[in-house]
Amino acid sequence: MKAKRHLSIIYIGIALVLASGLAYFTHYLIFSDPHHIFIYLIGDIAFIPLEILAVAIIVERLLARHEKRRIMRKMNMVIGTFFSELGTRLLGSLTGCIENKDALRPYLAISNKWSARNYKSSLSFVRGFDYNVSFERFNLKSLEETLAAKRDMLVMLLANPNLLEHERFTNMLWAIFHMMEELSARKSLDDLPPTDREHLAGDVRRVYALLTVEWLLYCRHLQLSYPYIFSIIVRTHPLQDSPSATVT
Repeated sequence: MKAKRHLSIIYIGIALVLASGLAYFTHYLIFSDPHHIFIYLIGDIAFIPLEILAVAIIVERLLARHEKRRIMRKMNMVIGTFFSELGTRLLGSLTGCIENKDALRPYLAISNKWSARNYKSSLSFVRGFDYNVSFERFNLKSLEETLAAKRDMLVMLLANPNLLEHERFTNMLWAIFHMMEELSARKSLDDLPPTDREHLAGDVRRVYALLTVEWLLYCRHLQLSYPYIFSIIVRTHPLQDSPSATVT
């Protein structure tokens, strides 16, 4: 198949050269002016390298842009799978152990009216927010079971080649995976010493800080590209007082 394709290109090239030669020969038969022919021929040949350079740059940029968009589409599909299967639920669950969540909620209360400025402001806020983590009213065992049930999915996501260039999202996955390993490594999550609880609090703080950033960016992507999916996210996300899929 490749050999036939290469032969076709060769035949097309020969045909084009013959057509060009025939055109010049016809010009000579009509005007009998080889001097004029060679002036324009040499001028055209001299300009060919510049044409090749210009075309190569334009084509390379177009192909690079197309490839980047293709990779972004695949990455967003993978990110969407993560939030659908685990991310949004995990965000809602971990919110239960954030003591100062009331100060955070307004910056995560996404709506259809949000603009690029709202997202920019919220991202700036959550990136600099000081998360206070407490396990007093939080079920660590339930969190461990939730993550254990999605272990295979996390491994699959970490092995996905489309995420290799998405360092920020990959760092978040590694943080979640590490937190899962910490929780599953303990024989019991009851009556942990204060030092161990503080260590786990640091893991939760890291995950929550990274997760909120990725969630906001994901919501922005949905609002721009898939408003019908964004609509149900607005109604059902757990960072609101009464999430409901019912349209009111």
